[in-house]
Amino acid sequence: MRSFLAVNFSIMDILERMLARAKANPRRIVLPEGDEERTLEAADILLKDKVANLILIGNPEKIHQMAAERGLTHIGEAKIVDPQHNPDLAKYAGLLYELRKAKGMTEEEAAKKAQDPLYLGCLMIKAGDADGELAGARGTTADTIRPAFQILKTKPGVGIVSGAFLMLTPAKHLGENGVLMFADCAVNPCPDARELAQIAVTTAETARSLAGIEPKVAMLSFSTKGSAKHELIDKVTEATKLAKEMAPDLAIDGELQADAALIASVAAKKAPGSEVAGKANVLVFPDLQAGNIGYKLVERFSGADAIGPILQGIAAPVNDLSRGCKVQDIVQMVIITANQAI
Repeated sequence: MRSFLAVNFSIMDILERMLARAKANPRRIVLPEGDEERTLEAADILLKDKVANLILIGNPEKIHQMAAERGLTHIGEAKIVDPQHNPDLAKYAGLLYELRKAKGMTEEEAAKKAQDPLYLGCLMIKAGDADGELAGARGTTADTIRPAFQILKTKPGVGIVSGAFLMLTPAKHLGENGVLMFADCAVNPCPDARELAQIAVTTAETARSLAGIEPKVAMLSFSTKGSAKHELIDKVTEATKLAKEMAPDLAIDGELQADAALIASVAAKKAPGSEVAGKANVLVFPDLQAGNIGYKLVERFSGADAIGPILQGIAAPVNDLSRGCKVQDIVQMVIITANQAI
């Protein structure tokens, strides 16, 4: 594990715990970009360490040739599915047609889509032939999410998919010994109050299940407890109210400015008596602009590790990569996807 993870004790502790869990409960994880160089190198590491049962989608001859050229000796342990010559094409095409015929999809269109690796990966999950998927080294977030929306849908009671980042900072006095979750930093440009509430609840669940921290959720704004008045603040306060109704046992408060959410001395002045202010470890941003800018600033200014985006709300684990990802990022995200699938 230490050969491909940054030497940061928080990240090592969390990912080693998730690694052990994944190895003890192997899951079938689809990599639709099976002939992408970084993906293939990550797959070799994961197969060597027996982290997951990997399914690579791509031309088998090309994949084996790439592996041989790079000295990747474990690729043969993966299941390789050729989307153009798939013996299960009729099964997956029929499944897609049944799922989408009410939306106007024809059988011919379903057969064509079932050969698209991103659609095929989700169809394999829907059919029970895989447990999770990771993609995005080549394509956009929209390319990854669209088939998941159409085939897997969202979890019961959840109407929105969001993207969280696991932030591991050297500032041990913040969050949970420097560990925080940020959302939504990847998907929804301008969620309304109900959507923001769902993002808060699902991010708290992610913090608990993946990071192993008891969530204390701060709904962020440019106001703390009425210090300013604006319709943007009203959205955050309404979202806080709705989130409390959705998850009555969840420690959540808002609206809070970032300093009031994180720093005890500031919280004592701005939000006295709050169970979250000064102790927050889950930060929910009011919109995508704030969330995306915020996580990137923290990552660059503090030297934090930003792991994600971890997609939340989909009925089965499907995660997205940055097109600028490194092999290490892919390894980490497969570990996370496997843990979501357990």
